[in-house]
Formats: sequence, structure tokens, C-alpha cells
Amino acid sequence: MVKIGRKTAYIIAALLPALIFTSCTSGGKPSVPTSPGSNVNVITTTDSGVPVSTGTKGSRSNEIHVLKPTADGVLVKENSVAIVDYSNNSEGYICVKYTGTSQKVKLRITGPDEVQYTYDISIGDYSSFPLTGGNGIYNVGIYENIQDTEYSTAFYDTIEVAIADELKPYLYPNHYVYFDENSTCVSYGATLVESADSDLDAVSLVYNYIIQNITYDYAKAESPPTGYVSDVDETLATGQGICLDYAAVMVCMLRSQGIPTRLEVGYASDAYHAWLSVYIEDRGWINGVVEFTGNEWTLVDPTFGANTDEGTLKKFIGDGTNYVLQKIY
Repeated sequence: MVKIGRKTAYIIAALLPALIFTSCTSGGKPSVPTSPGSNVNVITTTDSGVPVSTGTKGSRSNEIHVLKPTADGVLVKENSVAIVDYSNNSEGYICVKYTGTSQKVKLRITGPDEVQYTYDISIGDYSSFPLTGGNGIYNVGIYENIQDTEYSTAFYDTIEVAIADELKPYLYPNHYVYFDENSTCVSYGATLVESADSDLDAVSLVYNYIIQNITYDYAKAESPPTGYVSDVDETLATGQGICLDYAAVMVCMLRSQGIPTRLEVGYASDAYHAWLSVYIEDRGWINGVVEFTGNEWTLVDPTFGANTDEGTLKKFIGDGTNYVLQKIY
């Protein structure tokens, strides 16, 4: 790993690219179930594809809670090509704006947990990025492409982060899971959970809708765009996606319902993969678990839940140790 000081101008060869998600299976295409299991709560749709709850309105509030990241200009580090606004670091995010001229730019954020997050960014407005490494000092670097895989340091500084609520990073939209109050995905989610009596009910309704209405996009998985970022509304409109799309849609729907949800990335067996974890009050984080029995989850992984029969699914997932978490968004 090349350590870059703020006043240095090292050239970085082969700077880590943003995540590329290839096929999320470890050997062949998963089979598609022909009918839902007994634990599945079926959601119907209108002719336009909008989900309609099959139950009555539940006792849960089911109100939309779309938090909006802002760059308030109170705490800022900047130079001639970049602005890093960390005014709301206590909410678990920073906002970054690139103002230079390079057409290929990478942002790297390294938190106190020493996990490096690398993003492709471009000229334009602010984008928000989650602070998932906890409280402490974060290194923020921006690198401009020189040629091929060589980048030079355009900006480097450190910021001190003190997050007031450890769940907040998992309630805001961000660069990897973007949505706002006008997103179709948000309104879909609100309709889906109308009959929910609890957060756990809401998770179950969203999960079951996704695994029955989104199919795996093998063509995209064969050659995903470099620096691919999911478009949750497009995924709903096309009814297709790769593992990142499945996870991002579910994260959007749950976060906009005030349910803290982590988009998690790592390896499932030997496949680079994305899944998620949800936080339920009085239960904590539900993770390492795809099947809901009515009382407990056994992996919140909508990709495999949608595309793999139960026997293969359990064999692949095993006891959860096949999943190796690397990054959280």
C-alpha cells in the first residue's frame, strides 16, 4: 500500500478501482425457483407494476423518512480542485465536490478501522459518502488520472469524525445507494409495507417482493461497467439486476422507512458479492442470515433468495462462514 502524505505528489500506479461486480455465483447460473416457499408473503401488483399490499394497514407508522445529505459549509477542507465538506460528520457522512478538469478521478477514504474505500467521482455537484469506520481520524484523498492506471495526488487531508448515532450512516442515501423523496423506489417501498405491524414485518414484505419481481441480469454480470453504481429506480423499472442492484433496492426501501440497513460487500464463497444487514430494535443487527421462518432469519441476501432453489441455497451459504465481509456502505 502506498501511503500518501498531504504535501507529497506521488504517482499511484493501478489505484484501486471502484467495485466491479461480476457473476454472484460460484460456478454456473443458479436455478430459478418455480414457486415461492411457504414462508413467502406474496405481494400483488397493478398493471403498471406498482405493488399493492394484500393486507390491511398495519400498526407500524410506515411513514417515509428520506434523510437528505447537505454540504453546509461549516467544516470544510479544500484546495483548487476539491472541496470536502464534513459539517455533518456527526450524522455519519461527508460531502465531496470535485472542481478540477480531469475526466477520470478517484476518491479514497480511509477510516480509523484502516479499511480503504475507493470511488469513481466526476466534475459536478456534491456527492455524499458514508463514514462506516467509526469515530476517529479519516484520511481523504482525491487522485487525477495521468495515463492508463497512473494517478497523481490532487488533494489530501485528514478530518476528525465524531458520529453521534452509530446507526445514522445506514439511514442516509449516499453515492453507492442514492435515492431521494421523489424516487420511485421509495414510494414502492412505502406501499409494500402498508400492512406491516413491525420493522421485521416490513423487512419481510420488501424482501419477498424483491425476490419474486427482480430477475438476475446475466448479461450485465458478464461485463459490468467500470465503477458501476446501482440505479434503484431503473432496477425496478426493468425488473433485472445484479447482486449490487438487488441489495441497493432493498437498502433504499428500508432506509426510507427509517430502518437502518447496511449494504455489505465481500465474498460469498469465491464470488465477489453484495448483500445486506438490517437493524431491528431489541434484536440488534440481523446479519449472516436469506430465509425468514416467521421468528428468525437464516441471510438477508435477496440475490440468492430470488435465483436459487432452497437446497442449493443452503448448500452454498452453509452456516454463514462462506460470507467474508470486506466493506460496508
